[in-house]
Amino acid sequence: MKKEKPIILITNDDGYQSDGITKLSEVARQHGKVVIVAPDCQQSGKSCAITHSVPLKMTLVSESEEMTVYSCNGTPVDCVKLSLYTIFKEKRPDLVISGINHGSNSSVNAVYSGTIGAAIEGCVNNISSIAFSSVQFAAKLDLEHALPIISQMISDVLSTPLPLGTLLNVNFPEGEVKEIRFCREANARWSEEYMPYDADAYLLAGEFHNREPEAEDTDEWALSHHMASVVPMLVDHTDYNYLNKLKYKYGK
Repeated sequence: MKKEKPIILITNDDGYQSDGITKLSEVARQHGKVVIVAPDCQQSGKSCAITHSVPLKMTLVSESEEMTVYSCNGTPVDCVKLSLYTIFKEKRPDLVISGINHGSNSSVNAVYSGTIGAAIEGCVNNISSIAFSSVQFAAKLDLEHALPIISQMISDVLSTPLPLGTLLNVNFPEGEVKEIRFCREANARWSEEYMPYDADAYLLAGEFHNREPEAEDTDEWALSHHMASVVPMLVDHTDYNYLNKLKYKYGK
């Protein structure tokens, strides 16, 4: 009996026509049947936002034996939620992949990222999920060194699913990738500035500040040294250490 191909759901926050999702789908098709459900326009910075005020719609863009592409008028999380409710109502995908994002989602950026939000949604539904991002913002991404790593990670996770509640946040430097570094998120922040747009409106700007640039166990350090960073993330946000301290302090 012929073995059934794994089903891979791909989404992103840059839109279904972005170069990152195109390159990601080319790699993913080597490992299974690909279904793309991605936003019909730019949805960066949406984190885990969902749409409840307007009707959501998926539009079939193209269909072949290897890959089906839908655009969706919602957020990255909407794309995952709606596809699981419709396309995958009877049979869930074996893997959810989000990306490849145009721009880094390392350190604190992961909090705001729609790319990460989509992977979290897959993880919430007990589906192994990976988010891929590149530090490059260009419309066309140079991913020569990243694509073989992506292929290997897809293969590894399909053969050995991730623990329930855990997703992988993977970021790539520009150009050469010397090695893969498994690490933690750097302690960093954005110092926001709002630039005047007109008399009563502003545009968000700001600068990124890494509070620990010399810490070699962080994703920011890895990327600055031409390494791919892989950070396992938990959906459960509970601070168990502080929870135990509170229980001890209040006796509850």
